[in-house]
Amino acid sequence: MSRILVIDDNETMREGMAYTIKKMGHTVDTASGGRQGLSLFRADETDFVITDLKMDDLDGLQVLKSIKEQRPDAIVMVVTAFGTIEVAVEAMKAGAFDFITKPFSMELLRVKVEKAVNARQLQIRNDRLVEENRVLRDEIVQPYAQKTIVGECDKMKRVFKKIERVAGSDSTVHIFGESGTGKELAARAIHDLSPRKDGPFIKINCSALPETLLESELFGHEKGAFTNAVKRKLGRFELADGGSLFLDEIGDISPAVQVKLLRVLQEKEFERVGGEAPVRVDVRIISATNKDLQKEMEAGRFREDLFYRLHILPLTLPPLRERLDDLDILVQHFLEKLRARTRHEVKKVHDDVVKIFRHYPWPGNIRELENVMEQALVFAEEEELTTLDLPHHITQNDTPPKTIDTDLFGALGMRSLPQILDDIEKQLILKAYERSNKVKAETARVLGIKTSALYYKLEKYDIS
Repeated sequence: MSRILVIDDNETMREGMAYTIKKMGHTVDTASGGRQGLSLFRADETDFVITDLKMDDLDGLQVLKSIKEQRPDAIVMVVTAFGTIEVAVEAMKAGAFDFITKPFSMELLRVKVEKAVNARQLQIRNDRLVEENRVLRDEIVQPYAQKTIVGECDKMKRVFKKIERVAGSDSTVHIFGESGTGKELAARAIHDLSPRKDGPFIKINCSALPETLLESELFGHEKGAFTNAVKRKLGRFELADGGSLFLDEIGDISPAVQVKLLRVLQEKEFERVGGEAPVRVDVRIISATNKDLQKEMEAGRFREDLFYRLHILPLTLPPLRERLDDLDILVQHFLEKLRARTRHEVKKVHDDVVKIFRHYPWPGNIRELENVMEQALVFAEEEELTTLDLPHHITQNDTPPKTIDTDLFGALGMRSLPQILDDIEKQLILKAYERSNKVKAETARVLGIKTSALYYKLEKYDIS
């Protein structure tokens, strides 16, 4: 169904065309003159315009030129009386899609309208393909964006089970995890296992763009919305219609964008930048962040109502230091994956390499491991990867860090400071949980934190 604007100062002709077009199943707006017609065109999302040439306040040729200035790709058909064919030809030169000469039958009008509607739908498809190609171009050359998650440890098995469970729902998913833990891979897996798998999977890194550009990328913009906005551009929400939209690093978006995003989640509609007509979409939102959104909310940097809209189905990805049992298969995975790119014939990895990997804290997680493996393969000189091929900063961590010499920390074993702090927090939560007879509201009161914060901590530390 299309939205068609009919402009004609003859009420009988105007209402007759509107009646016929409505019978075809389209939505029709009508205007009794050129100025009113231009006002409606600016206010609404019009697919196609039919305008009479001869009107008192503003003739059809002026209307046509004004519409084309606002939207060069607009489809406009002019209606002219017999004897003014020369003017109709002039209108075609000015960009009119077609013209129809009075008097005409309603059957001819239906044929002309159908032709214009088909042309507009083709335009929309082409615009969508151009934008999708632009958005997806980075994915073609991005080696990390694979559709497989490697892992066999117990924590990853629980992650896989959760992915399968949430994929079948259409609710929003929020993925917690440090940088490099594979949040995009998890989002892709959720999409691929969902009923939306045949629809588009569109992603955007919210931290990579300033506020004004992020708003345009998310919601699109109209021609003339800002400097260099030479044509209408579809945003990621429209491109993801019928599929999934992955909002990475959502903790970095500004308060103004948070308000607009909240509206989309609530009402399933938005306006393009510089536009007034609402655009409705059917999109599943998957968001991710490496920030503690609970702390961001307490600091006033993240809206609480938006958090609860996003945090319906939470999923937490463990850092690499908490899944060291997967190091062997991860190393083998990257050896096979990177061999072609580095053009090296390394066939195996020495056991000492994995031993050193086990003592390194991996602040960059899986992404850092992949980078280290690629660097080592480039500089390797033999068919076996050895510790001599590893980057210097990795080999300097070949001995476990010393722990603080206290009974409390010594009991925790040879662990890094972030792990020690996490263990302390987990133990405090467990003790408060038992003392409160596993009543979450009471546990939160004992700990002096919000109940929502407690739910996040229980999810983080896998406390069931």
